[in-house]
Amino acid sequence: MVLHMRQELRMSQQLVMTPQLQQAIKLLQLSRMELQDLVRNELLENPLLEESQEMGTSNEEPVSAVEMQDGVEQQGDSGENKPAEQPSQEVKADEPNADNFDWEAYLEHHSLSGGLPASAVRPDDDLPGLEQTMADEETLVEHLMWQVRLSNFSALEEDVAEYIVRSLSPSGYLRGVTLPQMARRLGCSTLLVEQVLRRVQQLDPLAIASRNLAEVLWIQARHPEHPIDDPLVLAIIAKHLPNLEKRAYPVVARDTGEALEEVYEATKVIMGLEPRPARQFVSESPQYVTPDVYVHKIGEEYLVTLNDDGLPKLKISNYYKAAMLADGKGKGGKGQGKGAGKSLGKGDTGQAKDYITERLRSAQWLIRSIQQRQRTILKVTKSILKFQREFFEKGPQHLRPLILKDVAEDIEMHESTVSRVTTNKYVHTPQGIFELKYFFNAGISKRGGGELASEAVKDKIKRLVDAEDTKKPYSDQKLVELLRDDGIKIARRTVAKYREQLHLLSSSKRRKLF
Repeated sequence: MVLHMRQELRMSQQLVMTPQLQQAIKLLQLSRMELQDLVRNELLENPLLEESQEMGTSNEEPVSAVEMQDGVEQQGDSGENKPAEQPSQEVKADEPNADNFDWEAYLEHHSLSGGLPASAVRPDDDLPGLEQTMADEETLVEHLMWQVRLSNFSALEEDVAEYIVRSLSPSGYLRGVTLPQMARRLGCSTLLVEQVLRRVQQLDPLAIASRNLAEVLWIQARHPEHPIDDPLVLAIIAKHLPNLEKRAYPVVARDTGEALEEVYEATKVIMGLEPRPARQFVSESPQYVTPDVYVHKIGEEYLVTLNDDGLPKLKISNYYKAAMLADGKGKGGKGQGKGAGKSLGKGDTGQAKDYITERLRSAQWLIRSIQQRQRTILKVTKSILKFQREFFEKGPQHLRPLILKDVAEDIEMHESTVSRVTTNKYVHTPQGIFELKYFFNAGISKRGGGELASEAVKDKIKRLVDAEDTKKPYSDQKLVELLRDDGIKIARRTVAKYREQLHLLSSSKRRKLF
């Protein structure tokens, strides 16, 4: 076999994603908050980008680099259209009426008049915002360590207590570390760690740093200030918590030899105890959803509008625009008047010009990509409105089956584009705020033909569970029969899956006997 080297010329087509196309695709799948962060970063990095202070969205396209370099676009004088300044009305010292001003009446009027309303007072930009002046909430560690320092702990015991406090789980349990492990790491005896742990468990909140649910309930039941003297309660806590979780009250009554009614009463007492000692310190900040699109009903028609509030409105810097236009005129031999002195070519290097040109193109692509993103979101929302009109009229129970392909074919775009647009985007509708992904779901067959959206079936299951008798809750098979009576064909395992997605417990755990 002989190897030869030769040159060949071939023509082929290949799909290559340019950096600009990658940026446009990236912007499509960003959420509203992520887009705001990206724009803020671009404003810091790109000197040619500015945030427009004008109200409303500007439809003006950014000026191209060729136009700016060749001096095609004329830069108007920003000072020509300014209104003439009103002459200031000052009282000069040499005027005859200056000494006749009634200062006593002036001061009396201003002292008796009330303060200006809040809307009339100009806020001081130097003052911190309200969220910066609010005090931070006290954490569980801070609360416990404050009590430890006030208690009669030795230096070593305080170190052990701090180690215990910093090893707590968010719910207040001591997990992930054993007492012998803590003793070895701190260089003390296990007995000392056990003693410190007992003292920490008596701090506020009570039963903090417990190792399991039984210990939490036992410490609360045996608290010296308000002990529970009922032996049945203590027996259930010590031996029958698994049966209590399964609601196997007859088993508890048989094992303890007590009447079923007595078991019910003891269970009510146990249910009044706190299973999570650190509950009051677990505060999750609320997540506020700002819709990207608004759908308003005006008469019999729906109006779809974009929400541009909070999104910075970008434009090309007028300073660099004027400088590059002046530079283009200077090259052509025109415009050698007063504006030619601002030319970038005078005293500047070619490297600086290349940098400005590259930043200009980047700014243009960002502005156009954001505009294209907003137009695509608007298109997709209008298409969803066309397919799901009954939902907007009557609610979730009338949601239709819909897939990405249906919307993609309707707006003549690829399915991947629709998928990116509907990710982390929210729409405000007359029925509430929903993610755009909410409107895409599979179909469940109905009796007599037709399909019903899976979200509509979930809504029906939730309504049935909310309306059930809590002493005799519906089993999954009973829910299947009730849905079948409503004309919906569905399997029991599908009902169980939807019930779990709705965070609904099984029938045995939903049952309430008292």
